[in-house]
Amino acid sequence: PLLHNANVQVTPDTRLGLLGMNGAGKSTLIKALVGELGVLTGKYRVSDTLKLGYFNQHQMDILDAKATPIEMLRRLAGKTSDAMLRSFLGSFDFRGERIDTPSELFSGGERARLTLALIVWQRPNVLVLDEPTNHLDLQMRQALTIALQGFKGAVVLVSHDRELIANVCDELYLVHDGIIEEFDGDIGDYGKWLAEKRKQENASDKNTGKKKSKKESKKFVSRETDSSQVNNKTSDNSSKSKAATPALSKEEQRKLAAEQRKMTAPIRREIEETEKTLAKIDKQLVTLEEKLADTELYEESRKSDLLVLLNEQTALQQQHSDNEEKLLLSMTTLEEMEAKFA
Repeated sequence: PLLHNANVQVTPDTRLGLLGMNGAGKSTLIKALVGELGVLTGKYRVSDTLKLGYFNQHQMDILDAKATPIEMLRRLAGKTSDAMLRSFLGSFDFRGERIDTPSELFSGGERARLTLALIVWQRPNVLVLDEPTNHLDLQMRQALTIALQGFKGAVVLVSHDRELIANVCDELYLVHDGIIEEFDGDIGDYGKWLAEKRKQENASDKNTGKKKSKKESKKFVSRETDSSQVNNKTSDNSSKSKAATPALSKEEQRKLAAEQRKMTAPIRREIEETEKTLAKIDKQLVTLEEKLADTELYEESRKSDLLVLLNEQTALQQQHSDNEEKLLLSMTTLEEMEAKFA
């Protein structure tokens, strides 16, 4: 069992964003929600009026490679006129010759858009989306955001795109440590929570790596106790001292500010370097997306080249996520350091 005591209800006006670290069980929960994965215990109920639209990355792989967008849409649309079908596909940026091009020649972004188009055409009343923006460029991400905002139905969303979640979802649930529960806060608070969890994990890893004998452990506890007592006394004396100390002069304030700048300089440099790294990764991802837009790359003879680029994209996306968390952690540390000088 990956999740225990999960209690989730999707109603016609649900706008739910699922948060959690990689591997926490978000996609597993999604599969249970859409009925793709059976629950081990408990009850799973579905309304008779449910019309489900489900998107995940694997669905892009089962598109008919030899069929064109209009051919695939025609299978769903029946006797609908070509003009209406072409107009609809145009809203997903399939125009001109791309409408009559076999999907095997499409880029990852085009395949994602086509998959979404086929889902939307069926007019679901519940949309369940697992990482829908991974292959979409910035323009299409914005278009998807606007479309989801105007969608008259329920939305359940898993995405690393925090801006998409912030603009579409009005309730957040956190999947963590085998449970799912409502998250008390917004997407910014989740960033802080994530940074704190990473900080705790790093500290735990360091503690686990320290192997000490029982004798050394006892000495460490003894020293820690003494230190704690000293710190408490120091804190009490400091409180009394602060109460009795008059306001600082301008010269003392300048010295304190200089000390603060000196103390926080390393963490500020770290934040600056991380921001530069993120900007560099962003540029690399844009360049990579431009390469992946080359339709010739999806021909049979170029499969090895495509695989190399997709692996590079996955690695860069992971680096981006890691550096975002590092930046949040550094900013939190800086805030705590500055608070001590307040």
